[in-house]
Amino acid sequence: MALRVRVGVLAVVAVLGLAGGCTSRSGPHPVTASGSASPPPPATAAEARPNIVLVLTDDLSMNLVRYMPHVLALQKRGASFANYTVTDSLCCPSRASLLTGKFPHNTGIFTNHGVDGGFRLFHRKGLEKSTFATDLQAAGYRTSFFGKYLNEYQPKGRYVPPGWTDWHAGGNAYRNFDYDLNENRQVRRYGSAPGDYLTDVVSAKASAFIRDAAGGRTPFLVEVATYAPHSPYTPAPRDARAFPGVTAPRSPAFDALPAGAPRWLAGRAPLTAQQRGLMDDVFRERVRAVQAVDRMVASLQQTLTAAGVAGSTILMFTSDNGYHLGEYRLGPGKQTAFDTDVRVPLIVAGPGVPAGRVVREPVSNIDLRPTFGDLAGAVVPADVDGRSFRPLLGADSDSAGPVPWRKASLVEHHHPSPDPRDPDNPSRLSGNPPDYAALRTATYTYVEYADGSREFYNRASDPYQLRNVAGSLPPARIAALHRALKGLTTCHGGEACWVAARAG
Repeated sequence: MALRVRVGVLAVVAVLGLAGGCTSRSGPHPVTASGSASPPPPATAAEARPNIVLVLTDDLSMNLVRYMPHVLALQKRGASFANYTVTDSLCCPSRASLLTGKFPHNTGIFTNHGVDGGFRLFHRKGLEKSTFATDLQAAGYRTSFFGKYLNEYQPKGRYVPPGWTDWHAGGNAYRNFDYDLNENRQVRRYGSAPGDYLTDVVSAKASAFIRDAAGGRTPFLVEVATYAPHSPYTPAPRDARAFPGVTAPRSPAFDALPAGAPRWLAGRAPLTAQQRGLMDDVFRERVRAVQAVDRMVASLQQTLTAAGVAGSTILMFTSDNGYHLGEYRLGPGKQTAFDTDVRVPLIVAGPGVPAGRVVREPVSNIDLRPTFGDLAGAVVPADVDGRSFRPLLGADSDSAGPVPWRKASLVEHHHPSPDPRDPDNPSRLSGNPPDYAALRTATYTYVEYADGSREFYNRASDPYQLRNVAGSLPPARIAALHRALKGLTTCHGGEACWVAARAG
């Protein structure tokens, strides 16, 4: 496999989810007669296991990437994933899928709080006991976390989730100033000085960890999870007046309703001049907020270079969900099945990844855990729903022909109860659709709502999703789409979900 570099240590920087209870490896290691996977062989000096540094951003939409020069440079050097989506366009369920490699219907985490979501439920269900962090720690990795964990988590007491050797996590720190971090079971308070800006703090801490870890012989995992550009969209002080003339993009979907809009969306009035001005103001602040994130990507690259591992480093960039801002007459928010909300950047560059490559296969955040396990030679449980996308990255996949892959990804969402304590509590303007499940392939999006509404957008001819043609599809086509969607919303584990996704 071209991704396995045979000299030095491979670092992966992600700037960013078989029945019967047995375990399996996403790579080629054999399964024993008892049904459990045999441990992967230890790495040799000539073929060291990779380091993995996952950098996950918050609410970063596709239309912000153009303002991030270091991320754009990363894209030119490597691969971009044209159809990378999240399992839910909401923070906590998306992050739960990323950590566990499971769909929301298998984690039970559908919202940010309450009976069907949030950190407390994630913890109570024991989901922290099986994540990509526990996989890699069991495989001998040093693991370190910096930044935002899960909604409802608070940096109090001495609790550190399983799988993490080093822990620096915040709670309700969206303002990026005046927050607490649980730093290895000690709570530290940060204030309002420019040096306390949270994106810069986690960037410096991650770089310090990398410098320390790179000197040892043990591979390491780092997750750096920024709060930016989540509302209230606080930029670093040095960026507070940047981009004075930037306005929200006016795509064809801006202030437009789809023909045949679903019931929850239909009938919305056009945006007022004041609301259009709000969209411009918010977008400008979001552009300012991602400047520190972009500098963080550059800083991590510089740290890897200084540590002597840049030549064997794969870099990635992604987000937990997207964001709509004026599209479909909706105010600032997410939670819909539109591409504005579910399709997010995934950029990968490094050894074995051809420059300028575009991966068009549907890839999801449930695939990160098995991919990390594949790269690290770790055992990944068979109840993980995702699949390693490592074969899609290598140059050797071109000569070997198309890589067998799924046809569709799944998005599933529960309507959250209003809660002013929830940082994602939707306003009337931002939209709050009812429960839904959606199929998204490389060419179409199909949605079924709990109220009986349906959507079908042929994105090949309607890329902005403005013509809902579900009502004109033949009954047999609707029935086939429903079966495919039901197969994914009821699948459990890698093998069953792989079969269901290939039927999409």
